[in-house]
Amino acid sequence: MHPREFVAFIAAVMAVNALGVDLMLPALADIGRDLLVSQANHRQWVVTVYMVGFGAGQLVYGPLADRLGRRPVLIATLLGFIAASVFAASSATFVALLGARLLQGLMSASTRVLAVAIVRDGASGRQMARTMSIAQMIFFIVPILAPTLGQGLLAFGPWRFIFYALGGFAAFVLAWSLVRLPETLPVARRLPLSLANLRQSYRLTLTNRYSIGYAVAAALTFGGIIAFVSSAQQIFVDEFGAGRRFTLLFAICAFSMGVASFANSRLVERLGTRLISQAAVLALIALSVVHLIVIQAGQETLVSYMILQALSMTCIGLCGSNFGAMAMEPVGHIAGTASSVQGFITSIGAVLVGSAIGQSYAGTTLPLAIGYLLIGLAVLALIWVVEKGELFRPRMAG
Repeated sequence: MHPREFVAFIAAVMAVNALGVDLMLPALADIGRDLLVSQANHRQWVVTVYMVGFGAGQLVYGPLADRLGRRPVLIATLLGFIAASVFAASSATFVALLGARLLQGLMSASTRVLAVAIVRDGASGRQMARTMSIAQMIFFIVPILAPTLGQGLLAFGPWRFIFYALGGFAAFVLAWSLVRLPETLPVARRLPLSLANLRQSYRLTLTNRYSIGYAVAAALTFGGIIAFVSSAQQIFVDEFGAGRRFTLLFAICAFSMGVASFANSRLVERLGTRLISQAAVLALIALSVVHLIVIQAGQETLVSYMILQALSMTCIGLCGSNFGAMAMEPVGHIAGTASSVQGFITSIGAVLVGSAIGQSYAGTTLPLAIGYLLIGLAVLALIWVVEKGELFRPRMAG
């Protein structure tokens, strides 16, 4: 592929998952009403269950991709995602929908593993971070558009149309893969699928302090995104009464992450992954303190929430691709398996963190502000341990 097409393709692969999370957000109230969901917080499980499948599936696809190659695994799982989307659209009960969402998550898990592995097959360090930042910049356009697209689909039919649309987009990416995607893992570099190799790869990934440390750091910051996404509809619609403007307000927050990824792609090769991400963590802590002060003073408004949330999402956006690149740097020779293990840790950790914050919602933004502060402090402590107390200093290639 031409480099620009390659970046666009990686973004499209990642967008399968982003659409899977965000496209149905405007329909959560309709889903709850149609499928007789009694408690508003229970609607969040439509997002949470998907992320559980997304995290668990990643343990499988890395070893498979290291053994069979990237292309066949991607093609098979895209077919599975299309089938799961049809199942979701035809669900008659909330339990059946959650089962279909779990299957969607299991299938889309390959997109995260393979996107990282395919990029890592040809790049590392700051170059990898730059490529992933450009792809994520395009990828973050999806959350900006997804709720609006979902709202548009609801204007033409019931919430079930949204899941048919998800299957349609996955079919488009599948066709692109079949026609244009070359295999990026040479046969000579493929690893036999054996318990001994898996054990060795898992051990390397889990015992290297950069690999495990930055994977956990990514889990914590990603948890902040899950918390926002799962509770956004309740905050904007129920707390602030901004139902008609929900898609616009959600898009503004998502846009801030796109701006962060664009800035990171421009700056990371000059400033380094550590300087940018560690400064962003400190800024997230400061913003969270300010947010708590505003809430405790009784001055929280839609405007104050939007400003502080968008800035906090910017900080998280500056962490994601950099943490991922630093986690992959010492384990590039087992990129598929390492990506799957790190992705599992990141996704399941994010679900636990995000669900704890989201399920604490009780009509105010206080749980989100407290959650972001705790995330920032925990990530800072983790970085301090991984870097042995030396911040803002480049190590390895990052």
